[in-house]
Amino acid sequence: MKRVTGIGGIFFQAKDPVALRAWYQRHLGIDVQPWGGAAFDWTDAAGQPVAGTTAWSIGPQGSEQFAPGTAPFMVNYRVADLDALLQALREEGCQVLEKADDSEYGKFGWVIDPEGHKVELWEPPAGS
Repeated sequence: MKRVTGIGGIFFQAKDPVALRAWYQRHLGIDVQPWGGAAFDWTDAAGQPVAGTTAWSIGPQGSEQFAPGTAPFMVNYRVADLDALLQALREEGCQVLEKADDSEYGKFGWVIDPEGHKVELWEPPAGS
């Protein structure tokens, strides 16, 4: 079974998310949207679009978004078969969170790594 197929998103917290988003927009040219982040569409070597997007977002420090993880960031990994991967992780003794989400954006599940980081696993909707 193939496990991770790419990075779906990078999310982190900041003391002043508005100012930090503005810094990234001004100095690095990231097209920060009103929702607090940006979406980077995937392209091939020739610059042509391919299926996939990586989200990037800055949220407020102290948010519960990454709980029970202990880090001020979370990486979202794109996966091909979320249910099968979560089951395999459980069988391997990993700390898989019982909560899972299924929405128009795809299926989401979470695991805590050995150092306490919450890791998000995302199976995009069919055709994405």
